[in-house]
Amino acid sequence: MVFSSFTFLLLFLPIVSGGYYLCKKNWIQNSFLLLASLVFYAWEEPIYLFFLLGSIVVNWTLGLLINKFHTQWLLALACVLNVAVLALFKYSNRLDLPLGISFYTFQALSYLIDVYRKEVSVQKNFLDFALYISMFPQLIAGPIVCYKEIEKQLQQRAFDLESMAYGLIRFIYGLSKKVLLANNAGKLWEEIFAQVLTGGDILLAWIGIIFFAFQIYFDFSGYSDMAIGLGKFFGFSFPENFNYPYMAKSITEFWRRWHMTLSLWFRNYVYIPLGGSRKGKLRMIFNLLIVWSLTGMWHGAGLNFLLWGLYFFILLVIRKVILKKVI
Repeated sequence: MVFSSFTFLLLFLPIVSGGYYLCKKNWIQNSFLLLASLVFYAWEEPIYLFFLLGSIVVNWTLGLLINKFHTQWLLALACVLNVAVLALFKYSNRLDLPLGISFYTFQALSYLIDVYRKEVSVQKNFLDFALYISMFPQLIAGPIVCYKEIEKQLQQRAFDLESMAYGLIRFIYGLSKKVLLANNAGKLWEEIFAQVLTGGDILLAWIGIIFFAFQIYFDFSGYSDMAIGLGKFFGFSFPENFNYPYMAKSITEFWRRWHMTLSLWFRNYVYIPLGGSRKGKLRMIFNLLIVWSLTGMWHGAGLNFLLWGLYFFILLVIRKVILKKVI
């Protein structure tokens, strides 16, 4: 089920909104929203629900064990297990990729790492943890919400008409970007691409690339806006994911504006733990290589995605090391 479908807009969302606000106690609202999220996820492909539930059960259990024993090997096991499952589905030609697995796996990893770091309290309530992993507004396309960002909101949320109105407006704004801008830009790109394949000129190809770039931005940022709006409507504050990236003045600034939650995730859970830029230039270059290789592989399974990540790695190394600029 996608946010722009009539099923979601005219059936699912009105029923869930009405039922949610009829529930007066926080734990009942959480339980209702969890049930709605599981229905949302299972709507198109019910088989995927088993993988999501498996991830929830395993990672909730691992969180309890990491909190109790606090050993590095247990954290390493948890990380390897999550990454292995993600890689299995992502790079196997025989298995279909479950919807949103890249997003909810990273959310689970951030939770486990933060529990180990004692930056968050372990979530002993299974239903609340399940809601964190499976909450439907950001389950399919982000933003990536770290547990510490909504830990308190799972226990208590303030509701007011202003927040609900903002959430609704933000959702409509994102829906408009998706339906009016992204979809039409995509159609123009497809028409131009077809002409280029049959002998179009270079100028036409570049115009097509521009439309393709706008399609990607309006589609992805539109979904993020809808997710943030829905979260706000239900009392949750999700982090921003885009900040006018095409207005960036450097490649570094671009990645601070584009898919911001993914960039922050790799920064906080990979780049800085590896040493960041604190251990000399060679170590920094190595750390950037790891981060951008993983970033490329996160986006897709083909060699082109890895090369795409390495392309940005080279640009950042040129800027940071050769040009010696931070921004």
